[in-house]
Amino acid sequence: MKGETIRRRLDLRGQVQGVGFRPFVYRLATELGLGGYVGNTSNGAVIEIQGPATTVARFETALFERLPPLARVSELSSKDLDPVDDPVGGPVFDIHTSTADPFRRPEVTPDAATCPDCLAELFDPRDCRHHYPFINCTNCGPRYSIIRSVPYDRPATTMAVFKMCPLCDTEYSDPRDRRFHAQPNACPRCGPQLRLCRPDRSEIDGEPVPAAAAMLQEGRILAIKGIGGYHLACRADREDVVTGLRQRKLRDGKPLAVMVRDIRTARQFARLTPRDEEALRSPAAPIVLAAKPGNSGLAPSIAPGCSTVGLMIPYAPVHHLLFAHLAGLGPHGAAPLVMTSANLAGHPLTYRDDEAFDSLSDVADAFLIHDREIFRPIDDSVTFTFRGDNIPIRRARGYAPRPLPVTWPRAAGDTAAPGRGILAVGAELKSTVCLLNNREAILSEHLGDLSRPETYRHFVQAIDRLQELFGFRPAAVACDLHPQYLSTRYAAQLDLPVVAIQHHHAHIASVLAEHGDPGPVIGLSCDGTGYGTDGAVWGCELLLCSPGDFKRLGHLEYFPLVGGDAAAIETWRPAAALLRSAFGTAWRSEAADVLGKVPPHDLDVFEWQASAGVNAPPTSSLGRVFDAVAFLLGLCDRNRHEAEAAMALEAAAAGPEVNPYPCDVTPGDEGFKLSLAEALVGIQADVRAGQPIDRLAARFHETVAHLLATAAVMACESHGLNTVAVSGGCFANRRLLERVVALLESERLSVLYNRRVPAGDGGVALGQAAAAAWQMENPNRSAGS
Repeated sequence: MKGETIRRRLDLRGQVQGVGFRPFVYRLATELGLGGYVGNTSNGAVIEIQGPATTVARFETALFERLPPLARVSELSSKDLDPVDDPVGGPVFDIHTSTADPFRRPEVTPDAATCPDCLAELFDPRDCRHHYPFINCTNCGPRYSIIRSVPYDRPATTMAVFKMCPLCDTEYSDPRDRRFHAQPNACPRCGPQLRLCRPDRSEIDGEPVPAAAAMLQEGRILAIKGIGGYHLACRADREDVVTGLRQRKLRDGKPLAVMVRDIRTARQFARLTPRDEEALRSPAAPIVLAAKPGNSGLAPSIAPGCSTVGLMIPYAPVHHLLFAHLAGLGPHGAAPLVMTSANLAGHPLTYRDDEAFDSLSDVADAFLIHDREIFRPIDDSVTFTFRGDNIPIRRARGYAPRPLPVTWPRAAGDTAAPGRGILAVGAELKSTVCLLNNREAILSEHLGDLSRPETYRHFVQAIDRLQELFGFRPAAVACDLHPQYLSTRYAAQLDLPVVAIQHHHAHIASVLAEHGDPGPVIGLSCDGTGYGTDGAVWGCELLLCSPGDFKRLGHLEYFPLVGGDAAAIETWRPAAALLRSAFGTAWRSEAADVLGKVPPHDLDVFEWQASAGVNAPPTSSLGRVFDAVAFLLGLCDRNRHEAEAAMALEAAAAGPEVNPYPCDVTPGDEGFKLSLAEALVGIQADVRAGQPIDRLAARFHETVAHLLATAAVMACESHGLNTVAVSGGCFANRRLLERVVALLESERLSVLYNRRVPAGDGGVALGQAAAAAWQMENPNRSAGS
């Protein structure tokens, strides 16, 4: 009956706290004349709605069609209740206070870029928050970086020390206001404040933002405290300034991120796709890797040897204010700014004021700081666009700690006790950790390289804080198979069952977890290094994969990794090893021209080590092959930062379609052998003949793509499968990814690749957690057979 009164309870999980969800529900219910209430819970939110059945149905439809910008519902359950009597005067809808549940925790909203409404107020002279650098509302502002615990209420954030003035308190308490329960709500009278200081901590007189903008315009270097940590900023259009920053920061060669005033300005410095622009404008506001134009106007040393530049637009009010003042100082508008993480090479992100002054006093000419504490440091995310997807290279601010649903196996949630699950501690480089429980995987922000003591301490602290935030108590810990990884050693200290997952299997498992695909699939896992089950250094693997089980079907032909870790830095080492494999005993004479810059004594020692097997473990690393070819083409003699040679090789590859060099995939009793020996001979001959480098680089990419696709097609045919999953750091190379996917699809195969977590080691923790869950559910199955 249309007029029948019903009462319905809706339990929701998702991004529903700190995003204006309760006032939105309140306004919608009162607009429709319905009674009931909405409240936060430790699981998410609850709504009890009462009124005519047809009106309740309209409410439920509008609830999802008109969600606030940052709100997202991932789970919904409903049940009908007995109606209650309406109070005198008609239905009343209330907002209830938060409730706690020891076994469930709500999603935590990532930090969000300044919304259009706040931006308009920021530059409105009539507004009480005119030029206030901490303006925010329920649709934008800091979230994850300031939260201490849940439910997400002001006392549980670093804003607790700022008592709201009567105006802010009125906004905060009014469900009709855009700032209702906006926990960072503040204004110039009651909120955080900026200061501009010298390296000795003395304050510089005057208004901080105009003075800081003037210093930047002059070519000075500033440390700027933002939402998740400190940036180092300087003009990006002056080579002398950028070179000075690199010298002070000890960051030689690694690309620097550039912030520009707006999308229109960004188009001057990169060739943006519509998806690039959408990502830049999104609440996550990541650094987007976009194609360089012919002449960008940026300093040459911003991203040397790269075909892309990392661009972002202002996402915090202080950024908008700086660019507004810069626009008034320069004859051609606001200069682009380097905006790079303020940590010295290899160190974790700087976010505490004392640490900033101690470590950056020799780097920055001034410090633009504020008194709002950053509780959870978080770096800028880095993404690139591929086939309409915005794919993370570094998943951090704006994305973390948003959970990913994992629909299998049962050990990932159905059989786990409340609040208990699997902690996965990731790899060694580009470290992240993952909490898997209740069919949700919570992947941490990017943590860095654990080989640094400071980063390892940050890694341990991040695990403790993440577990505390989500009320998580692990029943088991998953880690890498490599016994010397610090993350593996950490796992062994926890007094928990340990499940070691082979590195390349974890890469493919991360893809399966993302896509909810239970397998089996053929996996192509390609990167720089990973500990193999045979003790070799794996890096180009053809696998038969299910989530928690894998079989190695083949790999790139082994070559000696002479010098161990040194081979990842000195690119002549893998080049010499591959030439030796291709040419045999005549390798030094056949390649004398390209090896001429290597001291003969070093080559003598190399040959002795390779022959004797001294510090020369066998490897199938595709990453080291990229290094080798970059050396042969004269593009990179030494990796000053991870993947420098590979990025230079990708940047050099240009021009129309090219044919691949000869390569070979051979089936055998021990699996498929993938060989690039003929390709190396061809490349060496073309180098000697003086062929254009861009053509050689393009042919090499085409060769690798054909090699991988051929191997996967053959494996699919032998196992009756039609799905291939690709992952690993080599697939951060867009050219390689595009060609491999296209070649496989031309064979009518379905291709899965990472879309929501990095293909590199930043996604390994997700794969570890999913694989470990499967193995715990299937204890009699062995992996890696």
